[in-house]
Amino acid sequence: MITPAFELSQEPNFLTIIIHVPYAKVNEVDLYLDGVDFKFYAKPYFLRLTLPGRIVEDGREKASYDADTGTLTIKVPKETPDEYFEGLNMLTALLAPKGSRSAKPLLEEIGPAINAEEEEEEFDWEIEQSPFVHLEGNVINSSCFYGFANLRSGVFERLQHELSDVIDLKEPDHTTMVERRQKRLAAEETKFDSDHYLADLFEDDAIQHLLTYGPWWANTREAKKVKKTQNEQHLMDPGSQFVKFSKDEKEQLRNFTNKSYLLDRRSCQNVYLGLLDILLAYAYEVRSTEGEANTESSWNIWKLSGTLCWLETYHSLQEVLVSFSRRVLCYPFYRHFQLALKAVEDAVLILQLGKSAVLKCLLGIHQIFRESDPAYLLNDLYITDYCIWIQKVKSKKLTTLAESLQNLKVTKNDLGFELEDLEKAALLVQEEENEIKPDKSGPQSLASESEAEEDNGSEELSSSSFNGGESDSDESDSSKCSSSEELYGKGLSRRAEANCKTEVKAKEDLIKSNCGEETVHTDATRDPDKCPSGETSTAKSPPRRLMEELADQLQSVGFSEPCEKSAAENSEHKPTSLPLQSLAQYQHSQTTSQQTFLEVSPKRNCLLLVADPVNTEDFTNLA
Repeated sequence: MITPAFELSQEPNFLTIIIHVPYAKVNEVDLYLDGVDFKFYAKPYFLRLTLPGRIVEDGREKASYDADTGTLTIKVPKETPDEYFEGLNMLTALLAPKGSRSAKPLLEEIGPAINAEEEEEEFDWEIEQSPFVHLEGNVINSSCFYGFANLRSGVFERLQHELSDVIDLKEPDHTTMVERRQKRLAAEETKFDSDHYLADLFEDDAIQHLLTYGPWWANTREAKKVKKTQNEQHLMDPGSQFVKFSKDEKEQLRNFTNKSYLLDRRSCQNVYLGLLDILLAYAYEVRSTEGEANTESSWNIWKLSGTLCWLETYHSLQEVLVSFSRRVLCYPFYRHFQLALKAVEDAVLILQLGKSAVLKCLLGIHQIFRESDPAYLLNDLYITDYCIWIQKVKSKKLTTLAESLQNLKVTKNDLGFELEDLEKAALLVQEEENEIKPDKSGPQSLASESEAEEDNGSEELSSSSFNGGESDSDESDSSKCSSSEELYGKGLSRRAEANCKTEVKAKEDLIKSNCGEETVHTDATRDPDKCPSGETSTAKSPPRRLMEELADQLQSVGFSEPCEKSAAENSEHKPTSLPLQSLAQYQHSQTTSQQTFLEVSPKRNCLLLVADPVNTEDFTNLA
């Protein structure tokens, strides 16, 4: 038989059951309505439901079939008018358990029920059994159980290779709960990266954007209108009113096997805390990816959850929040404390929406793990059982849990990473850097001023003319020497000495060949009226362009001390030029410098004129 797709809705006096049965023989439909039992048969489909309220067959029931869509709609009256049927979207819980419902349960509870909020009709003994039963060590040591409500053991003995890629705990079948916690805390201390944390703390533009993101549960919460009147009390539970399941989610709910769980008070508390831990991880994942699941989503969820990654068992809400917050600062891409607090707020909203919202989150996790290898094994250990168990939980219990969670606060000091001291040290370093930055503006302004003076010096050199042959060249060379000393004294970089020598020698040879023509064109430049007709002063450019280029080459080159002395003596014979004054101005700075300077070649040329400080005849003859 095939279990058809179905969904339920209700009105104040009627319950509507929609069944999708394409290609069914609708003329042979059998219906059975009795109290909480509903049975439908139309070959090859069979459906049996256990309803949360009683229905009656009194002639007001109706049925219609849409041949185009293959949908059969059945409308049956409620036994008690205006009664609200809770949990009509919990499809797995509505499916009747295996076996005869009339058989006496093999296990009965005597005395008050441990968990009064759940109505246990029957304990299903057909729980999955493992053929690997010889686990003496695990049986003796009851602390080595894990999974949903710590009902599993020995799984890692057979699936060690697959599950080692999912959990961080080594040999979980031989590790007690206390040892698991100790190893988890040690691993988190090792994994915490202060540089990553501070980077996300001070450069948080992307994180601030994520904090403003509105997930689906926030939008559902805004749309929910809570009514406090007695007649509209059913709207307190979102159920089918606000949380809607997709077709894939409904299909998955129908595929789950319905079963019951007998849990004592301590186990029930551990299950709720484990559920909260998983919800926090899922809330962080949805917010960090803005609802767009990716290939890293499964890793984020199981890594942030100590329940899934370390098979942790919690005993208080404080332990859950501290563990989750620590792992947020250790593992994901965005490691920010405000993201952890925002995930806690999201978990509060989910719990306030009731078990329908919690179930939708669990189904989302189930789908993500189902599509990831080997994360699908965590579905068998935890998620599938949570999806079945949550459908039988009262939403009031979840609301109480949400209130307790909302009143609980976690600080950075609770995490144990000394975050406040770390942030104070980072702020002090940042303040010191801000104080250093204004001081750096001084040398930069000096450099800009030197560059401006350099440009002015180049213009002065290019605008000066030669007064006569080799003597003008001497003065020009002396001015270049002083100009270069001035630029050097201000800290400007100079080029490599070997390259400069080669370029200077090439300029020397070129100036030698043009020394005769240089004076003629200089005179023509001074007096444009003397220029031959048909020519302008710029018709044939004097060596001034060469001198400009040479000035650029010499700006970073220093000369030896004899060059200064020769230039000074030359200034006695031929006084009054601005470059020579500049040389005298920076004479002292040059003598105090300890740098190595370019030695002047002894070869006489019109570029450099150097006189012996003792014998000035050579300089006089050249002049």
